[in-house]
Amino acid sequence: MEKDLISRQQIPFLGIPAAGVHGVGMRALPGNLLRLAKGAFASRKILREFQPDVLFFTGGYVAVPMALMSIPQNSLLFVPDIEPGLALKTLARFADCIAVTTEESRKYFSSRKRVVVTGYPVRPEITKWTRPAGRAWFGIEEQARVLLVFGGSKGARSINQALWSVLPDLLERMDVIHVTGQADWQTVEAQREQLPDDLLGRYHAYPYLHEEMGAALAAADLTVCRAGASTLGELPHFGLPAVLVPYPYAWRYQKVNAAHLASHGAAVVVENHDLAERLFPLVTQLLSDESRLAAMRKAMFGLAQPRAAEKIANLLRELAQSPARKGGLTTW
Repeated sequence: MEKDLISRQQIPFLGIPAAGVHGVGMRALPGNLLRLAKGAFASRKILREFQPDVLFFTGGYVAVPMALMSIPQNSLLFVPDIEPGLALKTLARFADCIAVTTEESRKYFSSRKRVVVTGYPVRPEITKWTRPAGRAWFGIEEQARVLLVFGGSKGARSINQALWSVLPDLLERMDVIHVTGQADWQTVEAQREQLPDDLLGRYHAYPYLHEEMGAALAAADLTVCRAGASTLGELPHFGLPAVLVPYPYAWRYQKVNAAHLASHGAAVVVENHDLAERLFPLVTQLLSDESRLAAMRKAMFGLAQPRAAEKIANLLRELAQSPARKGGLTTW
């Protein structure tokens, strides 16, 4: 999916073979190691042809081959989630500078490294949206209560199913903007057929939103979503209170992200296996308690860092103008 998103911005894209080694079975490990080796050769070829002044990493095992081949060139590592995973910790050893989303991330890195808190960059095309413009795009009245439900770039089946189980009851009280993901889109028509005509217009379902995701975030009073790294930037930008449902089948980074937002009073955390039971009473309770919702909104706004992209860009310029390292790793 990253290739499609990058191509939409008309930026040249070259893929690198890679595979994970942490938490994979012994049968898959040899093949994954071979893919990493192929990725290292591909990375070396790209470096020779492109001759970069600085390298910018944002994590994931796909970045490891490039990091190994890039020494002694200057590099910046951006840590989007609060707690880095194994790949990010590996990449941190090679980075000249580490940019992090929150102050809380500093504790995961050596004191010898240069760590700069930049915040999480938010796409400019979604920041242009205001609440009136967002509601106008969806055709939602200004006085209506609006719930936004989404599950990340590929959707989240458990969140979709939990919503559908109580959808008519929710629509009697509010409009629902639902970004389902492509995999569950066929089920939407079946759900729509079950809705009475007077509620159908309140259900705004889409398989995916690009720039219009900003309209959804701006229009909503509350969101139910996963706790990926983007929630650390996009939700604070819009001051959007959240019910966060961390993805349970991967590294704990989403739980750490969710706990961070909840500890500041900006979100409520619900475990994935509890969502179906808790969704309706929790959402209706929050949306009927204006004082609590206002406090959550204020707390979420307080976590925003609107100049994150500019800070990261400034670090890249600084590194690009610095002499390349002469062998070994640079520490700060």
